[in-house]
Amino acid sequence: MLILAILLFGMLVGAAAQLILGKAKGGINWPMAFATGIAGSFLGGLLASLVAGDGLELRPSGILGSIVGAVLLTAGWLWWQRRSSSATA
Repeated sequence: MLILAILLFGMLVGAAAQLILGKAKGGINWPMAFATGIAGSFLGGLLASLVAGDGLELRPSGILGSIVGAVLLTAGWLWWQRRSSSATA
């Protein structure tokens, strides 16, 4: 059950990152939301929790770190897609 909660939280964080960046004009890209949400939650949430001294418990610092990590990864992914599409054009 915990795994399902982690996956759902990652997808929601990834979708929130797309909404924050304004990418969701044509709808949310769910595969990107899943990938960036899970990775961003892991990297940003873990780093923020450890820096804040909260350990591995669920705290606001980890949730904010998850969102920041997902936003950074989503922005990087979108930048890479624009760079790749303009290089081939």
